[in-house]
Amino acid sequence: MKIAIIHDWLTTYAGAESVLEQMLEMFPQADIFCLVDYMPDAQRKFLDSHKITTSFIQRLPFSKSKYRSYLPLMPVAIEQFDLSEYDVIISSSHAMAKGVITGPDQLHISYIYSPIRYAWDLQHQYLRESNLRKGLKSVIARLILHYVRMWDIRTSNGVDYFISISNYIKRRVFKVYRRESDVIFPPVDTEYFTLEQTKKDFYVTASRMVPYKMVSLIVEAFTLMPDRELIVIGDGPEYKKVLKIAQGYENIKVLGYQERSVLKGYLQAAKAFVFAAEEDFGIAPLEAQSCGTPVICYAKGGALDTVMDKKTGVYFNKQEAEEIVAAIKKFETMEFDAELIRKHAESFSNEAFVNNFKEYVYAKIRHHEMAG
Repeated sequence: MKIAIIHDWLTTYAGAESVLEQMLEMFPQADIFCLVDYMPDAQRKFLDSHKITTSFIQRLPFSKSKYRSYLPLMPVAIEQFDLSEYDVIISSSHAMAKGVITGPDQLHISYIYSPIRYAWDLQHQYLRESNLRKGLKSVIARLILHYVRMWDIRTSNGVDYFISISNYIKRRVFKVYRRESDVIFPPVDTEYFTLEQTKKDFYVTASRMVPYKMVSLIVEAFTLMPDRELIVIGDGPEYKKVLKIAQGYENIKVLGYQERSVLKGYLQAAKAFVFAAEEDFGIAPLEAQSCGTPVICYAKGGALDTVMDKKTGVYFNKQEAEEIVAAIKKFETMEFDAELIRKHAESFSNEAFVNNFKEYVYAKIRHHEMAG
């Protein structure tokens, strides 16, 4: 069978690309289609043996740095891919990939990270953070997002089966598309993030510093606990804000971006990983648990799937500094088993993803063939 994998865009190696890598391991003869491909040479080894077809956006001015600015053209661009020679289409989609056009005899399975966040429930946050709440630019942006929403709903009808990355996204898929989906958790590199039993007396958080990650809130919480040390890893638009909050507090060390090996060392040694975001899934808490490190997290979103309260971590119920403080104090009265935490993380391994995804796809292929 000829298989095509549709990916939104290839610009850097992140969570969606780790999923794509595992998909390509499963289906080594698959061809790739994406809107643009600017994956750095150092990160693209897993793509080398695959044919990659890009859209006309690849050839537009400044598309390497400004491809997101071509959002109004993306629905048209994704629909131009000719997939008629393929039997199975797998879309790896957090934006446009699921909108490809397929025929009645083709099987389309969409692995969905989320319906387009900035067009749906995060629209107002997106407009606020982009300074697009007022004026003509705001009107244009709102019209574009309205058009994207209509297109997004229409194209959901072209998907035969949806797979969501978490139960949180399963609910979002049903809310937006009124479609049921199955849940297969994304892969975590548990072979790299290995168990360490010996813990030191500090907490760690690691994330890209964008508003919804709530890194500034975690730092604020530790300003209220000058006797507890926090290591902060990551950079991004909120980096200066985080530095300003941490200024003058010797117990808070903001390290900025660090290599993966450095991150691994801190995750292994920390007494706990602190996580305050409402994530669709959240790989970082599982990387910490893979090291045998418990997680103190906000009890919403994907964390409800990945962290077991009082077994592999501790929940807090509000995104408030005082709630984090209370959760840390509660955590310090409890005992955790590093091996149990590691065992829990292993259920999200690359191997588990491959087995679950492959079994799912072949079951749907058999059903499709029998129905045809």
